[in-house]
Amino acid sequence: MKREILLTLIFVATLFSCNTSQTKNQEQTKITIGFLDLLQDETLAQAKKGFFNALKDNGFDDKNLDIIYRNAQNDQPTLQQACDYLVSQPVELIATNPTLSTITAVQKTKKIPVFMMVSPRPDIARLTDANGKSPSNLFGVYETLEYIDTSVMLIKTVLPSAKKIGTIFNQSEPQSMDALKRIESECAKLGIELEKLPVNSSNETQLVVGALLNKKIDAFFALPDNVVFSSMEVIVKSCDAAHVPVFTSEEGLVKRGAVAAFGADMYEWGYQSGVQASQFLKTKLTTGLQPEIVKSRRRVFNEEKAKQYLLKFDSSFVPVK
Repeated sequence: MKREILLTLIFVATLFSCNTSQTKNQEQTKITIGFLDLLQDETLAQAKKGFFNALKDNGFDDKNLDIIYRNAQNDQPTLQQACDYLVSQPVELIATNPTLSTITAVQKTKKIPVFMMVSPRPDIARLTDANGKSPSNLFGVYETLEYIDTSVMLIKTVLPSAKKIGTIFNQSEPQSMDALKRIESECAKLGIELEKLPVNSSNETQLVVGALLNKKIDAFFALPDNVVFSSMEVIVKSCDAAHVPVFTSEEGLVKRGAVAAFGADMYEWGYQSGVQASQFLKTKLTTGLQPEIVKSRRRVFNEEKAKQYLLKFDSSFVPVK
């Protein structure tokens, strides 16, 4: 009897040891990655969703992936600390969303691959060296500024009577300042007067937009700017009250109340970056990878806002859902 009990105990101990060992092996085979977000925002969240769906479609999910996610809540000191933490961890890569996250990551590490999304071309983000080379660890998907031209042209096409456009910009954001220069140039070509006012935080948005509306603008243009992203609903509410339509270059902002846009599909932007990241995770090699331009751009419009402002859009525009 004692012998049977002893054998049973040995069997249970062996089984427990095997299960523990199997669990440890599963944990050890998990890949750890970091995701650095600048702020909580519905538009940027679409890119994040696309990124992780691309990973899942390529075989990377909860079973074999550990994700260290950090959101800086639009605070730059917090962004720096969050990035420092990711760099200190054994992450295989860092995904960045949007521009300031990308800039911070490549400043903090030269070894860990960085896969960007919702970011401009490296030279526009001032990330290239004296020879025009991008950081060797920077990958993912970027946008150029050419699409701004088409986005401004939409206003003249859809609202031919428009003579004065208003916009706000954040002086501390390179992509905002570059986009502002672009819209200034395009407005000059089209003979449109541009009213512009600086804004430093979303707390100031309502007041600044109100000041623009007092200048009797015919339309408002929402630039690719993190302050705009974080306070889009405030902008739309103020403009709607003054019966001033909002146009933009960001598809995600059309879902949030802008009338129309020509620009990148945020979900597809993140997905495209996720495909690149998946390739790296499969091979652990960056051979053949480099920053690439976003592939999915389109003209979109908000059906509800189109009815509100009695604006017509031809078949080249796709209604957003």
